[in-house]
Parts: sequence; C-alpha cells; structure tokens
Amino acid sequence: MTRRPISSLAIALGANLGDPAASFAAVRPLLATALEAWAGAPLQLRWSPRFRTAPVGGPPGQPPYLNAVLVVRSGASVALEASWPDPAGLLGRLQQLEAQFGRERREHWGPRRLDLDLLWCGTIICRRPELVLPHPRLRERAFVLAPLASIDPDLPLPPAATGLTVSAADGLAALPLRPGEPPPLALAGGPGWPEGP
Repeated sequence: MTRRPISSLAIALGANLGDPAASFAAVRPLLATALEAWAGAPLQLRWSPRFRTAPVGGPPGQPPYLNAVLVVRSGASVALEASWPDPAGLLGRLQQLEAQFGRERREHWGPRRLDLDLLWCGTIICRRPELVLPHPRLRERAFVLAPLASIDPDLPLPPAATGLTVSAADGLAALPLRPGEPPPLALAGGPGWPEGP
C-alpha cells in the first residue's frame, strides 16, 4: 500500500480495428496538443509501451486490442495539479479525437478504431452521466494496469471505495486470471511509439 498523493491524470488508449499501431502513432501528437490546450500550461507526458491484449466483454470474435496509457503531470507548477481544469472539457477533446479517427459508438464494449478513456484527473471525484472519475473499472482491467505498472510500478491508483490506495503493480498482481485469457503482452517500440518493455 502506498500513500503518495494522486496529483497526476491518466488516459488509456485502445484500438482493435483498422491499423491500431498507425492510429496510436498519429493520435499521439494530437493528444499532447489537446492536453496542453486544455490545461493551459506545459505538461510532462509519460507514455507506456504498447500492449497486445485480449478483448474483455463485448461481442465475441473481436480481434486483439492494442492498449497503452499516458500519465500526465504539470510541467509548470504543482498548483495546477491541485486544481486541474474541469475534466468534462478534456472529455470533450478526447471524444473529438476519437471521432476524428472514425470511432462509432454502436455497441457496448464493441470493436473500435480508437478509444480514449480518462482514468483519473488528480483527486477529482465526478459522478455525471457522461463521466465518472476515477474510472469505475480501473482496478479490474489488466489492459490498463499493465501499462500503468510499466510506467511506474509504484504509481498510486486512486483510492477504492474502501479508501485504500494501492500501486499499479499491486493492483495488477491482485487481478484474478480469467481462464484462457493471455496476459497483456508488452510490444517493442517502433516508429511513432518508441517506448518498449
């Protein structure tokens, strides 16, 4: 258990239609620009390696996913992290990027060209129909926890309903294995995404 304050924000990336690797490389600079415009300040961005993961939920027969995570800290001052702007504004920018890459919301947990999920935004707690923070299934998803742990195994996750804070690595280790589901596989870095295991 760790007690470091949660001052960062995190975004999960996922795709399993089209060319996910090309989509990730193309959205990366756009996402960085959108984040800085939203925050109105320089930011420190830490990208995880890309991971190949099995689909979780949704219709059967989906192709594997490509997943990654971005952890963001303020490059200007800690004061910004204590009061990030309204996360609904960031959600709108993320959804615009998804649409730009051809995301269509046809079925719950269905295949997609690009998915950008806001996992947490500092210590903000939000319970709106369009946005719940911290993300309610954050601690249940190996495809999110494995990339987070690859950035920083000791990275604290937002507290659960019990109030306990655990690290990304401990959260990943605590997940039960689903029968027949391969663990997330870290991929080597490549053009447009240099981070690797």
